Amino acid sequence: MSRELRASIGFGFAGEDWEGAVDFAVEAERLGVDSAWFAEAWGSDAVAPLAFVAARTSKIRLGTGIMQAGTRTPALVGMTAATLSALTGGRFLLGLGTSGPQVIEGWHGLPFDRPVQRMRETIEIARIVMSGERLQYRGRVYELPLGGGEGKALKSSIGAVSTPVPVYLATLGPKSLEMTGEIADGWLGTSFTPEHADVFFDHIRAGARKAGRSFGDIDLQAGGVVAFSDDVESLVSPRKRGIAFTLGAMGSREHNFYNAAFRRAGYEEMAIAVQNLWLEGRRDEATSRVPDEVVVRTNLLGTEEMVKERIRAYRDAGVTTIRVDPAGSGMGERLETLGRFMRLLESVKREG
Repeated sequence: MSRELRASIGFGFAGEDWEGAVDFAVEAERLGVDSAWFAEAWGSDAVAPLAFVAARTSKIRLGTGIMQAGTRTPALVGMTAATLSALTGGRFLLGLGTSGPQVIEGWHGLPFDRPVQRMRETIEIARIVMSGERLQYRGRVYELPLGGGEGKALKSSIGAVSTPVPVYLATLGPKSLEMTGEIADGWLGTSFTPEHADVFFDHIRAGARKAGRSFGDIDLQAGGVVAFSDDVESLVSPRKRGIAFTLGAMGSREHNFYNAAFRRAGYEEMAIAVQNLWLEGRRDEATSRVPDEVVVRTNLLGTEEMVKERIRAYRDAGVTTIRVDPAGSGMGERLETLGRFMRLLESVKREG
């Protein structure tokens, strides 16, 4: 896999102007963005919007960022991936994540049970489906065909996918990061700062080494909001609440994988304080506890030279694809921001 620095964008799950999203993806493709990712949580799903955008684009790669493992059977994950690969002409990227107990148990009514092992087996089964081989599998979570019944070991009726589907994992914990290094083609990073990349990459590297793979073959994606202004404070302050929400609300007190990642990166006191304040309903206080440094390090903000420095920081940390959320009050401003970022990215790449 080429190590040339690339860019990606994402679309959210809280409700989109999908016609606008299609137009944005078309323009992002024109600007040279490598991939676009579609999220799901407890609103819109990741698959239908991706197919919608695929019909209007031709080059940009399209991924689920992420599809929640455990909410679909592994065979259905494989069927969906094979179908989208065919529909997109081989542009589909299968992004998977475990989500967390609040969503899996609260929204889907399924046990959040052995998530890392379940993910591993889901990928193994999905790859069998996409290979066109007969589906026979015996794992610690899944058994196919199910024993004691009338199930048959079947082959996919559409055969093998013509282009292998890359698998990307959104992982945060040490065990799941190591698994990413063992079996995934790429990593979708969050709660990431280039200054503390080793918190994530050391585990991915260990997994790759364990599997006899090259760490350099794994596409490592991370980034944040990109916004331009000479007044950096005006960019930093509005983004503290989003980080406070992540630290306090994206999971329970016992299981907040984002919070745990920040704690491992050296922000333990801050992460715990923000979570406690948020869960106590003191959200303004939680927001005020987020340091400027955390906002700056998890995004690409400021003057063009400052944004270039952040691009270099991500590159030097080992990130191969910078995933950006361009700021702006409307699509025109967001596209202008994305265009400026892409020009800066090309400038940094020319530096060598």
